[in-house]
Amino acid sequence: MAKAAKPVFVCQNCGAVSSRWTGKCASCEEWNTIVEETAGDAAPPGSGLTASRGRVIALESLAGSTDPAPRIPTGSAELDRVTGGGIVPGSALLIGGEPGIGKSTLLLQLCAALADRGLRTVYFSGEEAVAQVRLRAERLGLRDAPVALASETNLANILATLSDGRRPDLVVIDSIQTLWAEALEAAPGTVSQVRAATQSLIRFAKSQGSALLLVGHVTKEGQIAGPKVVEHMVDTVLYFEGDRGHPFRILRAVKNRFGATDEIGVFEMVGQGLREVSNPSELFLGDRDSQTPGSAVFAGMEGTRPILVEIQALVAPSPLGTPRRAVVGWDANRLSMLLAVLDARCGVSFGQNDVYLNVAGGLKITEPAADLAAAAALLSSISGTPLPQNRVFFGEISLSGAVRAAAHMTARLKEAQKLGFQSAVLPQAGEIDATALTLSLQRIPHLKMLAEQLAPCD
Repeated sequence: MAKAAKPVFVCQNCGAVSSRWTGKCASCEEWNTIVEETAGDAAPPGSGLTASRGRVIALESLAGSTDPAPRIPTGSAELDRVTGGGIVPGSALLIGGEPGIGKSTLLLQLCAALADRGLRTVYFSGEEAVAQVRLRAERLGLRDAPVALASETNLANILATLSDGRRPDLVVIDSIQTLWAEALEAAPGTVSQVRAATQSLIRFAKSQGSALLLVGHVTKEGQIAGPKVVEHMVDTVLYFEGDRGHPFRILRAVKNRFGATDEIGVFEMVGQGLREVSNPSELFLGDRDSQTPGSAVFAGMEGTRPILVEIQALVAPSPLGTPRRAVVGWDANRLSMLLAVLDARCGVSFGQNDVYLNVAGGLKITEPAADLAAAAALLSSISGTPLPQNRVFFGEISLSGAVRAAAHMTARLKEAQKLGFQSAVLPQAGEIDATALTLSLQRIPHLKMLAEQLAPCD
């Protein structure tokens, strides 16, 4: 008599397994994420799990020459920058983003560009019917592109289709949370189904040399939904970011086994789809009002690309007992630390004021070097003194108030000079190559020097 499958309870957020249902996961402490699944003996299709003893494999040393990985140029300079020069055949990429941000549009444009060059691209949509994808393609002007299209969620059918006929060069799965394997008694989107589908598709891509591009849903916190093991299995993880109120979209690499991480590609959503933005600094500074207090230009770095962006601050008297602190595009904890440093080290108090800080253009900044620009914007707003319109700021501020050096200082200054800026406020420490710079540089060792220049008017 066959042994009955034993039910297990799996957290859909972290993948932790428990023997009984609980309202709160003991591993990630999330509520209502435990789902009952069946622990069957059958291995997921394509997993390669067998009962054979195995064979001895030959071990090699680290010494030796290795050819660079081949690349498939995407035809988009921004996408090539993020992926490290193009898509590697046989690699697996995972892209996540909020609903409606433009993931399907970007992938359809990518498939059409490769198909027009004679490559075989296959697009599987698990959330939309074929007619819906055709309508999007017609709107984007891609109706005549020779893209192979299907609407399917059965994993076995997808693998059988990919194995039939000519080997595909690019396979797009939109999205991985919609697929299901017959061997697993679990609903689509659960941890076991997502893990099995990802594993099977990656095995196919590695064995056939096809590039695999998976779309993943995101949670309300902005993380890719499902177990973290999926992000570990793929070669590249991309996040598609943007603000619904702005046409700009940022494609950010957070993991890349074939290139640098933290690279970004900038796109603009227009009527004909996503358009590349070759100079994002001009885009983010296009509507700047330089005569208003509280506006400072930050010379930042995103990967290897220097980007200039406006940081806006508004300091106003608070009618509340506890003043408000609102931040858009920056870390709220970083703002609290900066306000404490300005109070304790520079004698500028914001305790009776509401403070609002915004990064213009919908860009999210995580770089510590933005501290000096944010401090300049706050001091300018509380004093009512506009900052010079041709000046940029960058530098990390420590708890002592010291301005610390930032990476790639010369590249930041060259980008500012190229866009017509004439002066820069930067840390005193750190080496720069001033041979090709015509900027007027003001190097400050402590934040107090900047606070004295922009002292609040009594």
